[in-house]
Parts: sequence; C-alpha cells; structure tokens
Amino acid sequence: MYYCNNYTLAVVFCVITMLCWGSWGNTQKLAGRTWRYELFYWDYVIGVLLFALVSGLTFGSHCGGEAWSFIANLKQASAGNVGSAFLGGVVFNAANILLAAAISIAGMSVAFPVGIGLALVLGVVVNYVGAPKGNPVLIFGGVALIVAAILCNAWAYRLKESGKSVPVKGIVLSVVCGTLMAFFYRFVAATMDMDFTAAAPKAGMMTPYSAFFVFACGVFASTFVFNAIAMRHPVSGEPITEAAYFKGGFPVHLVGVLGGLIWGLGNGINLVAAGKAGTAISYGLGQGATLVSALWGILVWREFKGAPPKAGLLNLAMFVLFLAGLGLIIAAGA
Repeated sequence: MYYCNNYTLAVVFCVITMLCWGSWGNTQKLAGRTWRYELFYWDYVIGVLLFALVSGLTFGSHCGGEAWSFIANLKQASAGNVGSAFLGGVVFNAANILLAAAISIAGMSVAFPVGIGLALVLGVVVNYVGAPKGNPVLIFGGVALIVAAILCNAWAYRLKESGKSVPVKGIVLSVVCGTLMAFFYRFVAATMDMDFTAAAPKAGMMTPYSAFFVFACGVFASTFVFNAIAMRHPVSGEPITEAAYFKGGFPVHLVGVLGGLIWGLGNGINLVAAGKAGTAISYGLGQGATLVSALWGILVWREFKGAPPKAGLLNLAMFVLFLAGLGLIIAAGA
C-alpha cells in the first residue's frame, strides 16, 4: 500500500485535493448545457466508485506488506468501521446532491463559497476535536480568515444581484449542504489506522484505500434514494424519470464520469495525506476548493459579469483572505 511519509508531500497532496474538489463542478456546468444535473449525477457517482475501486486494487495493494493490501484489509475490517465509512458516504451524498442543486440555481461562485466554506469551518472543528493534531491557534486563526473571505464573497454577490430577486433557495441549499458536508469526513477518518509504519493495521481498522471504497459504496447506494427524490421533486424544472438517463449520448455520460474521477482523485489522496498532516489540516486544506471553484466561476464562467467595481474588489479580498487562511492552516502542522 502506498502511503505519504512526510508533511511536505502531504501538503502537496492536499493542494491537489483542493484543485480536484474545486474543479469537478465544471463538468456539471459543461453537461448542464443539455443535461439535467440529476441525470449528470448518476454518472458522477459511477466515476467516484470506479476511482475508489481502481486505486484500491493498484496503489492500495501493490506496495507495503500483505496485511495492508486492499482486499486483505477489507476482509478483516470490523462491522462498526465498515458501517461508519458507509454512513460517511451517505452523509456526503446527501450534501453533494444539495450542492449540485445549488450550483444549478446560484452558480459555482456562490454555491461553493457558501456551502463548502461553511463545511470547511465546521469540518475543521469536528475533525480537530475528533483527532487533535497541529497548532490550534494557527488552525482556527486560518479558519477565521476564511470566514471573512466567505463574507466578502457573499457581499459581492449581493452587489451583483442588486435590484434583482436573490435566489434564496440556492443559498438555503448551500447552507444545508455545508452543514452536512462538515461531518462526512470524520465518519471515514475514524475508521482508518494512521500508523502506516506498523507491520499491520490495528485489528478491525481500515486503510485509506479500503475506507474510501466503502465510503464510495455508501455514495453509490444512497444515490438510488436521494437522486430518485431529486428527480421527482426537482428544485427547478419539471420532474423526470430514470428513463431519461438512457437518452443521453456517450459524450455527456463521459463528462459525468470524468467529474466523479476528478473528485475521487482528490478524496483518495486526501485520505492518504491525513496520516501525516492530521485530519483537521488535511480536510481544511482540501476544502480550500472554495477558492478554486470561485476562480472558475468568476474568470471562466463569468458569473460576475456586469457586477459593479466594488464587487470585484470584494472578490479580490476574498482570494487574499482565503490564501492567508490556508497559509495559517499549512503552518499549523509544520
């Protein structure tokens, strides 16, 4: 099993996570030109499950001792740990479907800063309490700067939408999403043995690869419930049935699977990095995806086109504060 053996590499992994988690939403935007997000989501979860399985059978199996290998580790995992990782997938999926809905209503430059920004703040607290590691003053100082960044983005959006009806539903969905998203990581991280230098994992505990696979199974299974509800009771548009999924061409399905693969790469290496960086720092840096997604929304998708100059200054302040906050979080574990 491949594992991360130094803090600098762990930070690099978390930065890659940030890029992946902040960029997968572009595939939804691309598919959304002709394809409902509820239909996109089926392909997305297939991509997540596929990445978890392939990474487990490769990087999770062919390095290190046999006791750490993917299949062997899954066989010895306790029912409680399997259930916790699976529940993490269910909680994440509920939050992520709400995020996808919020993107379709409010756009990436709003849904991500509000939803994932809130998830970052609450999630760092939850994960630090569960596994204290790193300088708490620097960690929570970084979180405070990120809160200020989120408020700048919210203010900029209000200026952009001045005189227009604010999509309250999109903001509410983002807040609920962020609250749920804050807890999924702890359910998964609690099942993992982080002492990768040992001859074998503790009895019943899982590796990042096996925990990720069980998590992905929870995401996949719960999609049949959550996404079915979303399709029959959509936040926008008319209700649709599963039959509509089979009317899409290969390219549009491939875009959705690609979105899942991108997110899966970010999640997989983040769990690997958590052993060296600590779960609070690893999760917090990964959720810096908000910064990446906001950049996509503003620079590529032009979601702030026509906004007054003050909105641009506020968004600039958001990026500066976010980078400063992430810098403190990185320093906290050095």
